[in-house]
Amino acid sequence: MKPRHWNRSHTILLSGLVIAAAAAAGSGALSAAGPNRTPRGRQVARSPRVARTNAAAGRPVDPALFAHTACMAYPPTHGNRGLTVFLDAGHGGRDPGSVGRTESGKTIYEADETLPVELDAMALLRADGFRVVVSRTTDSSVARLTPADVSGRLLSAAGVHADVAARAQCANRGHADALVGIYLDAGGPNNAGSVTGYDAARPFAAQNLRLAQLVQHDVLSAMNRRGWAIPNGGVQLDTGLGSAASAAADSYGHLMLLGPAKPGWFTTPSMMPGALIEPLFITDPFEASIAASRVGQHVIAGGIALALEQFLGRRGQRGRSGHH
Repeated sequence: MKPRHWNRSHTILLSGLVIAAAAAAGSGALSAAGPNRTPRGRQVARSPRVARTNAAAGRPVDPALFAHTACMAYPPTHGNRGLTVFLDAGHGGRDPGSVGRTESGKTIYEADETLPVELDAMALLRADGFRVVVSRTTDSSVARLTPADVSGRLLSAAGVHADVAARAQCANRGHADALVGIYLDAGGPNNAGSVTGYDAARPFAAQNLRLAQLVQHDVLSAMNRRGWAIPNGGVQLDTGLGSAASAAADSYGHLMLLGPAKPGWFTTPSMMPGALIEPLFITDPFEASIAASRVGQHVIAGGIALALEQFLGRRGQRGRSGHH
């Protein structure tokens, strides 16, 4: 793999309701979409992934609210700091996320590549004494979907909204002290690099910024120690990171995982400091090859775990920024 020129142009993140019309006109089927996002029915089949975790060790946070195998809590495996971290592997289930190709021509999906990073980071954090809650452990949605949430093989507009909102609810119900969302970016042929977003409209905005700075620095440093020369897109407000396909989502103007409540749109915001990282562009073959590699996934996970350890290391036992 060899580095390439860089030109950043942010595309779709989970900003309010981030959806695009499915290929079949008038079908009403909607899914999270970006420049290279197409309905799963138009894509080659995704290969199932084996979760890198002991599912028996986890306990569902609220099986009545969340999908089977989603929103699971795992105890520490060594020591106990009395602190909880929430990790969100972006997309999943009927929402495969962005699509890319590696340098070898293999088609990959964002949902498949964010999950191993989440699980690896979880293992590292548990070994360092943290309780960890994860949004998903398999290729699934996070919300327990209703018929109204599904349209054909995709999520409906209501389904996308419910699945994004469920991630913030999971962090709250899991009593997390901090959260990190793990996603991949998508764009044109010259788009590349890592960026981390945070929200400044929360009472704990200063902590959001500090966490985002640590996540961006530690993940980027870990990748570039490998000689990958990943460009630095910096730390940015979530108001500039997303795009929306509805007037309501556009009016909200935040990433739902990080942003505040808005009556009539979103009433269950995350109540702890958080950041969302997109360490690589899945649409860049070089970066997609890293995202799909065991080494790349573990390197990114290590950076995320280190950042959370640094962020929470100064905090007292059970000290939290939000109510639970």
